[in-house]
Amino acid sequence: MDPLRRSPSPCSSRPSSPRTPPCEMLGYVGIEAVLDQLKIKAMKMGFEFNIMVVGQSGLGKSTMVNTLFKSKIWNCTPLDLGQGPVPQTLQLHSVTHVIEEKGVKLKLTVTDTPGFGDQINNDKCWDPILGYINGQYEQYLQEEILITRQRHIPDTRVHCCVYFVPPTGHCLRPLDIEFLQRLCRTVNVVPVIARADSLTIEERENFRQRIQHNLKTHCIDVYPQKCFDEDINDRILNSKIRDRIPFAVVGADQEHLVNGRCVLGRKTKWGIIEVENMAHCEFPLLRDLLIRSHLQDLKDITHNVHYENYRVCRLNHHPCALKSSPTDPRQFHRRVLSTGTP
Repeated sequence: MDPLRRSPSPCSSRPSSPRTPPCEMLGYVGIEAVLDQLKIKAMKMGFEFNIMVVGQSGLGKSTMVNTLFKSKIWNCTPLDLGQGPVPQTLQLHSVTHVIEEKGVKLKLTVTDTPGFGDQINNDKCWDPILGYINGQYEQYLQEEILITRQRHIPDTRVHCCVYFVPPTGHCLRPLDIEFLQRLCRTVNVVPVIARADSLTIEERENFRQRIQHNLKTHCIDVYPQKCFDEDINDRILNSKIRDRIPFAVVGADQEHLVNGRCVLGRKTKWGIIEVENMAHCEFPLLRDLLIRSHLQDLKDITHNVHYENYRVCRLNHHPCALKSSPTDPRQFHRRVLSTGTP
């Protein structure tokens, strides 16, 4: 995976007009300095990235987030040592941190979903999650339609949802299929096989093939979607990623000494499972996808596709209502969740 891959411009797919051939330049003008200007401006503004992790308790969601950003984003507390009772209903918790690396500041917001799928009756347990995602779209829309709006609208929209699949070794559960069918229409979804160290290499590959078959059979279009490949380079790169999805990952936020070097890993009585070693797990592929190669593309698709779909449905629902907002957004979200259309 090329870490220097950049998201193509929306205008890159537009064919150049044959009537306007390139002009022959007689000397240096300095047009290339535009790239430096864009870089300086972007460095001043900083970057925003919002990620959601969904899965049952005990699958290592908090540990995986800490591993991704090599920071203590979440305080991981075992369930049996927790101070409070296990939540009886799904609750959403968000934390925001500013991470800086080599002068680049990233405002990271992580939303966790403790309690998802943990109940005896999980009927419509996805409603709070979809309602939260649509709620962030609604909040952005309300800021965007103001007559005097902010120069930079705070972006709290969920750019990516990492869905943790339990390592059962069989196939996707009906709950997973039902939820993913709804979720992929609203946000970029990246499924992963959680706690992959509990499976053998053969079990892991067979499990991956069964999940890919389930996704294809039930028309679940996870990220990166084929329809958004803009050129041959994107198609080649994303095809390799799609062949490996769902990634078999292992999370760890503790360092261990292996052959004289410190590595992130999980210590067992058989040895150290290194999370950044491709021979042990596919965490590097997930990290490269989310951060090093596709972060900006995730944000672009969120804004140009998922948010646009929400905005069009919202405006078609009642264009005049947006000026005074007499309609309760929560009632609108409930109608979308129950009927699938506004």
